[in-house]
Amino acid sequence: MSDVSIIIPTLNEASCLGRTLRNLSLLDPPAKEIIIVDGGSKDETIAIAEAANVQVITCENRGRSRQMNQGAIAATGDFLCFLHADTLVPDDLVTVIEQTLTNKNIACGGFISLMTGATTTRWAISLHNYLKTYYAPLIFKPHLFVKGLRLLFGDQVMFCRRSDFLEVGGFDVNIPIMEEADLCLKLVQKGRIKQVNRIVQSSDRRVAHWGSLKATAIYLYIGILWGLGVSPEYLKKFYQDIR
Repeated sequence: MSDVSIIIPTLNEASCLGRTLRNLSLLDPPAKEIIIVDGGSKDETIAIAEAANVQVITCENRGRSRQMNQGAIAATGDFLCFLHADTLVPDDLVTVIEQTLTNKNIACGGFISLMTGATTTRWAISLHNYLKTYYAPLIFKPHLFVKGLRLLFGDQVMFCRRSDFLEVGGFDVNIPIMEEADLCLKLVQKGRIKQVNRIVQSSDRRVAHWGSLKATAIYLYIGILWGLGVSPEYLKKFYQDIR
């Protein structure tokens, strides 16, 4: 059996969770466990998770960081994989994670996110998100970039060792946005951050709602202001939840 625990924070994700769990059922080898941490869904999210026979935890205080931290505490695997409910992964996900973290110099990894919809692939935005992993830390944290810092985001399916995650304090529950980037800043003290050369498919629902130009502008605006040290509480108002 593998040593990978997959943690999925959810809030009203009935429209996509079933597909994601069917995708995870095809993993070869399978994950050690799949943990759904729900933040109080009012739709069929929990019923879908229970029908798929995965572990379900209800988080009293919603918030993606709190939910992922709670999942990490409950996990029994040596490796943690944080997955969004609208993201599809390759069937050798577990092998990729275990092989990557075999290198003790690597503390955290993530994938290349390809943003897709029912009829559209967002090539330009996907390319920008790929490049952002490198140029954002190079511009704003050059001293850490040379030590191996790369900035990963949630749709890139981040993974790390459970021991390292707990030692650095996990996700900061006081940060409403950019919590993954903040985790990268903490984990780089343990080793390099690596973007592996494999693709995961993420939903384009936010881009479809905003439009490509507005989405690109918002992503750039948030990223630049975050790099300049602007409060995540201020940045959150530009990044509303889309279901």
